[in-house]
Amino acid sequence: VQLVESGGGLVQTGGSLRLSCVASGSVFSISTMGWYRQAPGKQRKLVARITSDDSTNYEDSVKGRFTISRDGAKNRVYLQLNSLKPEDTAVYYCYVDAGVRPTVTYWGEGTPVTVSS
Repeated sequence: VQLVESGGGLVQTGGSLRLSCVASGSVFSISTMGWYRQAPGKQRKLVARITSDDSTNYEDSVKGRFTISRDGAKNRVYLQLNSLKPEDTAVYYCYVDAGVRPTVTYWGEGTPVTVSS
């Protein structure tokens, strides 16, 4: 499975962005899709994920501001980022879990988001 992200950029505090990730390859085996982020000097952390039955989970600091969605038919996952804060600045990575026994996690190359104060 190959993943390509888009939609990152520079935005002012309070602004919005929409990240997109499109999957190609063995997409029939994809189950969970989601986004991690990694700020400079920090570990990569889960931001949001969505399962094949559209169940969602969010990191506490983004609840109410970010929304994850997916288009299964087009193998795309989106992350709507609203009310952005400087602490949201990071590289955002798309990921998918694919396959069963074993389940393999695939990663995109990341798209940077910078929120200026």
